[in-house]
Amino acid sequence: MIFKTTIYFCLLSSFFGFTQNASTKITTSAKEVETKVINWRRDFHQNPELSNREVETAKKIADHLRKLGMEVTENVAKTGVVGILKGKTKGKTVALRADIDALPVTERTEIPFKSEVKTTFLNKEVGVSHACGHDTHTAILMGVAEVLSQHKDKIKGTVKFIFQPAEEGPPPGEEGGAKLMIKEGVLTKPDVDAIFGLHINSGTPVGTIRYRPEGTMASVERFVINVQGKQTHGSAPWSGTDPILISAKIIDGLQTIISRDSKLIDGAAVITVGKITSGVRFNIIPESAELIGTVRTLDKEMRATIIKRMNEMVPAIAKAYGGSATIDIQNNTTITYNDPKLVEQMLPTLQNVAGSEKVEIAKASTGGEDFSYFQEVVPGFYFFLGGMSPETKPEDAPAHHTPDFYIDESGMLLGVNALSQLAIDYLNK
Repeated sequence: MIFKTTIYFCLLSSFFGFTQNASTKITTSAKEVETKVINWRRDFHQNPELSNREVETAKKIADHLRKLGMEVTENVAKTGVVGILKGKTKGKTVALRADIDALPVTERTEIPFKSEVKTTFLNKEVGVSHACGHDTHTAILMGVAEVLSQHKDKIKGTVKFIFQPAEEGPPPGEEGGAKLMIKEGVLTKPDVDAIFGLHINSGTPVGTIRYRPEGTMASVERFVINVQGKQTHGSAPWSGTDPILISAKIIDGLQTIISRDSKLIDGAAVITVGKITSGVRFNIIPESAELIGTVRTLDKEMRATIIKRMNEMVPAIAKAYGGSATIDIQNNTTITYNDPKLVEQMLPTLQNVAGSEKVEIAKASTGGEDFSYFQEVVPGFYFFLGGMSPETKPEDAPAHHTPDFYIDESGMLLGVNALSQLAIDYLNK
């Protein structure tokens, strides 16, 4: 028994000695590529491209991966790039993912590499900017690719680098994003055993990592309601059916689904009507109205209940006021669900990289992430990386998807270090 215990202790000591030594070398390599990562980020920031249109972004990524000697596949899910790095010995396959698309948001910051790009989106001229930090995600993963390619001898297995387009959603009428990448086989050949991803956060202090086991970000649905009334003169509403009034009643009714039908102690839920279109003139009651909005849920059963009630309630309310209405609900993302066993297994890695006091449990977010589709196929772990300057208060940090969105670039080094170490530790353990 003493003999077996001694052997086990020696093997354990040898493993931790190896991981400590590897960790030090990874940290050194990450620091050496930090300047490159920042420069890549600034280039992407200054030259943003919208979903499914990330042509130049993809070319830069592919060129970089080829220079590192990787097997590279382009045009995955239209503009995605996948790189494969094989380690010294055979083993499992781990995937690391970054999203590469920008948003139709006109930037308002005063940084020297501010985006001045303009394009046409849904028939409107818009500014384009990385108002959610995807430029940092892309640059970080390119840095990770360089770091790990320098340490192939420490990799037992394969690392698959997934640079994903259209996380913000493909243009109307097109497929795209994680769902299309999976459809085209990105998690096969070789089969992926686990996947990791991160999202930089403008309200989390630099140097901090936040995570949450199980439900982390919400399932996102987009709904369109078409209300049909009867047009008439604005002075004589009794001679027609007012679709605007019906729309108001529908909006009011939808909120009762949250306040009365949803078991909010199980998870947050939101129904938001973000756009109403109806009418052309002040003295005409129009014939129809269109409502567009979103549903956010963090519990699968609650999601099913809300969708069921919406489908029941919308036509019933319209009928009660003399009109009719249809509702179409489409899923944009599922719940971003961190596999509890994978989180437990890999949490020590994050604590080792950032320091235990800098790794915090996050509250669930009603934002959505199509990384969730990867997690439906293989175990995944998605966490948040601090991007807020030390002198900024969280309440003053510009929100994501806004013209003033800002990221402190000093937070990116931790992202390179964390993803690099997660890949090596997962494969070697």
